[in-house]
Amino acid sequence: MSEVTSMLGELISGERLIQLVLAAVILGLGWLLARSLRRAVVSLAAERVSAQGTMIASRVVFSLVFGLAVAMALHQAGVDLSIVLGAAGVLSVAIGFAAQTATSNLISGLFLMGEAPFKVGDVIRVGTTLGTVTSVDLLSVKLRTFDNLLVRLPNEALIKSEITNLTRYPIRRFDLQVGVAYKEDPERVRDVLMAVADANPLCLDEPKPLFIFLGFGNSSLDLQFSVWGARVNFLALRNSIQMEVKKAFDAAGIEIPYPKQDVYLYPQAMPDVGTRS
Repeated sequence: MSEVTSMLGELISGERLIQLVLAAVILGLGWLLARSLRRAVVSLAAERVSAQGTMIASRVVFSLVFGLAVAMALHQAGVDLSIVLGAAGVLSVAIGFAAQTATSNLISGLFLMGEAPFKVGDVIRVGTTLGTVTSVDLLSVKLRTFDNLLVRLPNEALIKSEITNLTRYPIRRFDLQVGVAYKEDPERVRDVLMAVADANPLCLDEPKPLFIFLGFGNSSLDLQFSVWGARVNFLALRNSIQMEVKKAFDAAGIEIPYPKQDVYLYPQAMPDVGTRS
């Protein structure tokens, strides 16, 4: 046992052991300080900055403080930082050639943050994907769909795509397209629709409901009735207004026709075949 102790004493001197212990202490304190500062940034910026900006700022602060603690710990442990930085530089060049997509996503993320077409908590549609923004990072944006799925969208793809923000403005318009029979009076139909909007508490008075005669369809007069409502009540407005229009049409005897097609048969003269001799 004494021989093992003597060998360890030769390999690790007392001074070297103190350096390693201090390096570990610096690393641990740096991690605790970084977490504390991140929480402080979140609490201070929550009321002044958007959720997206708060998230990015907290991550940047944590990375800078903890990175500084790692560098101090390595220096305390006797590691030559110039060698580490040199190796990191060579490695970064190699990674840069192999990570062009990540670089493109990073640059696209900076453009998205500067333009800010959406923020954390907004409901957006990208292509066929619809969901709530849960995270805006430098490489990607994460959405939670309404059936509780996580969707990760690369920033490069977002820059090239059409993005629809459904919650950017406080009010939204619902467009109801309906067809009525040709025998119906469009002015009477308009009056019935306006009465439905007046009776619905979710319909806003300003902007006023809009009635548009779209044209003559194959089997109906095509109309559009547009009403405005608060964004938070949009789904309730959409459901209620359609049910109320159906009940109002039934009460007023207004027909919503089924698609139909009339076929007219005309008698044709039989060809004179003649007789063979």
